[in-house]
Amino acid sequence: MSIEIILLALSPIFVGFIIYEFVKHRKLYDIKDSMANTALALMHQGSDAIALLLLMPFFYWLHQFAVFDISLSFTTVCIAFLLQDFLYYWFHKASHHIHWLWAAHVVHHSSTKMNFSTAFRQSLMYPLAGMWIFWLPMIIIGFDPNTVFTVVALNLAYQFFVHTEIIYKLGWFEKIFNTPSHHRVHHSVNKAYLDKNFAGVLIIWDKLFGTYMEENAEKNGPCRYGIIGQIESNNPLYISFHQWLYMFKTAFNAKGLKAKARVLFSYPTSSVEPEKH
Repeated sequence: MSIEIILLALSPIFVGFIIYEFVKHRKLYDIKDSMANTALALMHQGSDAIALLLLMPFFYWLHQFAVFDISLSFTTVCIAFLLQDFLYYWFHKASHHIHWLWAAHVVHHSSTKMNFSTAFRQSLMYPLAGMWIFWLPMIIIGFDPNTVFTVVALNLAYQFFVHTEIIYKLGWFEKIFNTPSHHRVHHSVNKAYLDKNFAGVLIIWDKLFGTYMEENAEKNGPCRYGIIGQIESNNPLYISFHQWLYMFKTAFNAKGLKAKARVLFSYPTSSVEPEKH
């Protein structure tokens, strides 16, 4: 089952949550922002569908060299889910530390709102950036590519529900799983919260690898959402490509191959002058 089919099947649930949140908590929404989120979601789904169509033959070619022959069972699906979530953590962390990946991922962070529709705000450039490369270890180990991308879809579906301000803390659940509170920290540009909480489903990876931060409004102030150097646009094309244009322009102007490579693969810089706080 493809990512697109799973997410499409779940879309009525997603839309229902968005409608509820919009009606009950209207102040969390900006219509133009949410419209941009919807357009970006459609663009993202289209590019993902094309990428999977083109890349699936490669994935199955690679699968013939798998180390193990892993058959489907409840246990192997659980292992696949755990492994994919672990790999997602590293993809997500890399997307904040490598300019090439950030050029795609910045789209998701560019909204100053935190509501369920923000989960739809995704980049059509993820296939070009190479998100799929992070799932190759699962195929090499022995998981069927279709199983891998089904698990990817389930992981992304879970993440929809952490994009909200209407849920505060969830008790013991916070200790193991990614939650709205944890993810608000991740989307925040507050200095104490930058580059924290990269979890997909399980927050344990952040706790294991030192990137965990608890939400604490008294100590760190209320969460401010967006990116360092906020763009002032709801144009889906500008949102999608502004960082790519800035990155390639900066790399072109850099002197020497090493300098150009540093622009592309070192920690990202902003395409807009950051505001002073």
